[in-house]
Amino acid sequence: KESLSFMKKRIRHLAQQWLRAARRLEQKLKGRQRDQKHILIHIGFLTEESGDVFSPRVLKGGPLGEMVQWADILAALFLLGHSLRVTVSLKELQSHLGVPPGRGNCPLTNPLPFDLIYTDYHGLQQMKQHMGLSFKKYRCRVRVIDTFGTEPAYNHEEYATLRGYRTNWGYWNLQPTQFMTMFPHTPDNSFMGFVSEELNKTERQFIKSNKVSSMAVVYGKEASIWKVGGKEKFLAILNKYMEIHGTVYYETQRPPEVPAFVKNHGLLPQHEFQQLLRKAKLFIGFGFPYEGPAPLEAIANGCVFLQARFNPPHSSLNHEFFRGKPTSREVSSQHPYAEDFIGKPHVWTVDYNNSEEFEAAIKTIVRTQVDPYLPYEYTCEGMLERIHAYIQHQDFCATSSPPLPPKAKSPAMQSPPSPLALSPNATHLVWSPSASRDPHAWPPVDSLQVWVSETRHACTETCRRRGLVCEPTFFRFLNKKEVFLQLSITCDSTEYEMNHLYPAVAENVHECYLQKEPLLFSCAGYNTKYRRLCPCRDYRKGQVALCRDCL
Repeated sequence: KESLSFMKKRIRHLAQQWLRAARRLEQKLKGRQRDQKHILIHIGFLTEESGDVFSPRVLKGGPLGEMVQWADILAALFLLGHSLRVTVSLKELQSHLGVPPGRGNCPLTNPLPFDLIYTDYHGLQQMKQHMGLSFKKYRCRVRVIDTFGTEPAYNHEEYATLRGYRTNWGYWNLQPTQFMTMFPHTPDNSFMGFVSEELNKTERQFIKSNKVSSMAVVYGKEASIWKVGGKEKFLAILNKYMEIHGTVYYETQRPPEVPAFVKNHGLLPQHEFQQLLRKAKLFIGFGFPYEGPAPLEAIANGCVFLQARFNPPHSSLNHEFFRGKPTSREVSSQHPYAEDFIGKPHVWTVDYNNSEEFEAAIKTIVRTQVDPYLPYEYTCEGMLERIHAYIQHQDFCATSSPPLPPKAKSPAMQSPPSPLALSPNATHLVWSPSASRDPHAWPPVDSLQVWVSETRHACTETCRRRGLVCEPTFFRFLNKKEVFLQLSITCDSTEYEMNHLYPAVAENVHECYLQKEPLLFSCAGYNTKYRRLCPCRDYRKGQVALCRDCL
């Protein structure tokens, strides 16, 4: 399969980088206990039964983000020392799971021989189909690689059906953190990521001295992206200042969508594409593909990435590409991670319909000296660190126990007091110094801060504005009547209901609401009627998935 040989090539190419990173992480974790897990990796989208649409794309310039990510997951799990089995066919899957032969939907006769299973939505469907009742028993061991993310409202089957959260992919009733994304855009899920090639000092120096400040490369290898409306206008401006290069796939004739003044190299092997990025000053996106690895690669090779701002933002409500995906996330640009986590001078997000804004950006970019840059979380060490922490600490099979109650002061006390306390400046709640701590809780409770959102803000946004990240694991500590009191919120009534925006308060009528269904705790989602209680935590610089004391 072309896709497998693509992945194999990638792993080989990055082998030295992975090995160096593994040694560094080993030094960091010296003396810590680490468990070796038996892991099954079932790449469902590559099976014949799911139509393997990706293999033909490898040769024709289609988006390869999923394959990049799977190759990196395989490398990381192997280097962390786990015992792996990899399957890309249904037959192998059945044999490894110990599924009784035949078309039957029978439970497994022996215990599942794997501690963890990494798969995707196609694989999840196949496992459910072939494991019978055992699927329900073992689904807590599954980790689902899910590029665009799955929000809790789409994951809870009964709720999604009642409230009209329609999707082709959701309704699995898993813990939302079992879904693992490509970028940290959905804190309800775990951020898996991938890696980008790192440069050594000599390479960085070489790139800086060989940049051609008047050279631009267009993001995207399929001719269809050149059909974007209004491109004549902004390309004419770009062409005034820069020589434009494309890497668009074609068989015999130059694609008619690509203007004559663009130097099209055709589809380039990865190594040659990288050489092009090392010379170019600008990597420019036309709005598609969304959230791929290429912009990070370009920035790591010293390019500035220029992309369009979407107004209104694209989402499953207004855009064909996102329709049916299990998320209502609003995408404000082609690559929100680049916009929010990297930003200027490496990333410029502008309105392509505003010629003055576009031209001003180009003029500044041509004059600006930019160093190659790669966020730590997209280095091999960053990815190894994150996956190690997940494997060591995430356990979805242990029934989640309520927080440990502090020692009761008198037998008459009924419910344990809230373990939270008002922060010294009285703006939010933190873990009380006098409350007990479960030493095995992960993330550690000391990283928690409870903030109240504005009415139009999701918890994702509320935490982000304070330099924090929403942490869904902590919702259970907030889901208490006393917490409203501690935040000086007046509640004339308090109801328990199933709603992905709860716990929340409708301030104008003094009605408070608590969450009835833990699977619906959600960082995502807002409503003009409610202010939400939000669990935020700190994070390590360059590693948003982990709090400061999470390793």
